[in-house]
Amino acid sequence: MVKEIFLIRQSWQKQLQIARSIAVIRADSFNQGLAMAKAVSAGGMSLIEITWNSDRALELVNRLRQELPDCTIGMGTIVSTAALGEAIAAGAEFLFSPHTDRNLIDAAIDRAVPIIPGALTPTEILTAWQAGAASVKVFPIQAVGGASYIRAIQAPLGDLPLIPTGGVTPDNAASFLAAGAIAVGLSGQLFPSGAIAGGNWAEITRRAEGLMERVKSFQLDDRH
Repeated sequence: MVKEIFLIRQSWQKQLQIARSIAVIRADSFNQGLAMAKAVSAGGMSLIEITWNSDRALELVNRLRQELPDCTIGMGTIVSTAALGEAIAAGAEFLFSPHTDRNLIDAAIDRAVPIIPGALTPTEILTAWQAGAASVKVFPIQAVGGASYIRAIQAPLGDLPLIPTGGVTPDNAASFLAAGAIAVGLSGQLFPSGAIAGGNWAEITRRAEGLMERVKSFQLDDRH
């Protein structure tokens, strides 16, 4: 299994080193989810996560795999092995979970799909990494100090590939990368409720473009 973990991590982290950001979509309707994904794709984002609690989430992942072939589509909020299996069957190319569960990590590794479990403390982060996580989601990052927290824990943890979420914005995303994060995850700040309600997809694209402009200087960084 060591070789399998190494290969999964290598492939996944290569994508992160280029994209540096993940759009996290929670959609109230199927068509809304399609529009949100297409808007951020038009803005240059290539990693898109659909949360499990989105409307027709499995169908949405499958559809986006067909309509956005240049993007990598994953699924988030995975909390059971049954959901993990359904997500992979639908075409999910990576998986996020809000917590660290060894059974979920093992199941994802068996299927050669990157899984990014959630953790917060140094103990939780190391536990997730040692269990075989492809990288580790640090959530909720803003509640524990933002970029300064990433900077503080990176050195003692051996520069692990961390993805902070929960409080990351297009304006502060670069500060997390500068602190040592391999990538960032954005949800509400990338998809403001007013723009979603009004179907202002051009605004979403503009935000995605602004984000990519801010993180582009980190796209060739191979520290991880």
